[in-house]
Amino acid sequence: MPEWVTIVIRSMVSIVAVFIFTKMIGKRQLSQMTFFEYTVGIAIGDMAAIIADDVNGPMYKGLLAMSIYALFPILLGWLALKSKIIRNFVEGKGRVLIKNGKVMEENLKKERISTDELLEQLRLKSAFKVADVEFALMETNGQVSVLLKAENQPITPKKMNWQVAPEKEPQAVIMDGTIMDESLATLGMNRRWLKSELDMQGIALENVFLAQVDSNGEMSVDLYDDKLQVPSPQPRPLVYATLKKCQADFELYALSTQNEQAKLLYETGAQQLQEILDELTPYLMR
Repeated sequence: MPEWVTIVIRSMVSIVAVFIFTKMIGKRQLSQMTFFEYTVGIAIGDMAAIIADDVNGPMYKGLLAMSIYALFPILLGWLALKSKIIRNFVEGKGRVLIKNGKVMEENLKKERISTDELLEQLRLKSAFKVADVEFALMETNGQVSVLLKAENQPITPKKMNWQVAPEKEPQAVIMDGTIMDESLATLGMNRRWLKSELDMQGIALENVFLAQVDSNGEMSVDLYDDKLQVPSPQPRPLVYATLKKCQADFELYALSTQNEQAKLLYETGAQQLQEILDELTPYLMR
């Protein structure tokens, strides 16, 4: 057998072996890997290259070594799940870098992090002043987690006691110009509904690159021609504006009429519409 054919076969076998072993080790991203897992990955890659290049050595020896390197972190990972002590030994523990707005200088030295590096990590978390930070922790994967002080945290609907409607993942009903029937079925829609929505926006199906439908049934469209601008759907604000106008009209009629029975009827209608608006505002105005 020619030597180049041997190299091709050994390379393919080593690539398949690397793929299998890395899948066995886990799916964690590079930033989430422990130092040991990262080192094992490098060693497996080196052994795969040696298997492909060393045509004189038996292939099974290299595969056996790769198997041992791959199985060891799997075993440690299993033991770490069972024991907190082993988990702390293998993966390490987080270390506090800032507490109550005060930098823990000794912990910075232990993690070998300079002040410039700490400030860079804080800026990446939108914290530009150490005094704004309540708590900062160096995680075991090398990332810095930051908790801002309460007065510096972003305002959320929960903090403001606002009621908001639940949000669900939008479904792509057209992708690369192809209708996704499964997504339509998930939404409880069909192709007839899709065609009517496109007709309402004056868009031909063949011009659509991507179309998504949110949990409220509103469809946003991206066209193949980037120069064309598709107006954003506005049915919810229009419904809100119509209801608000009706409620205002009832109040106006109640003030204008001299008939006490009609006045009471208009005031009751205005109050009921206002209650409906209060319930629907989180769904219509978001």
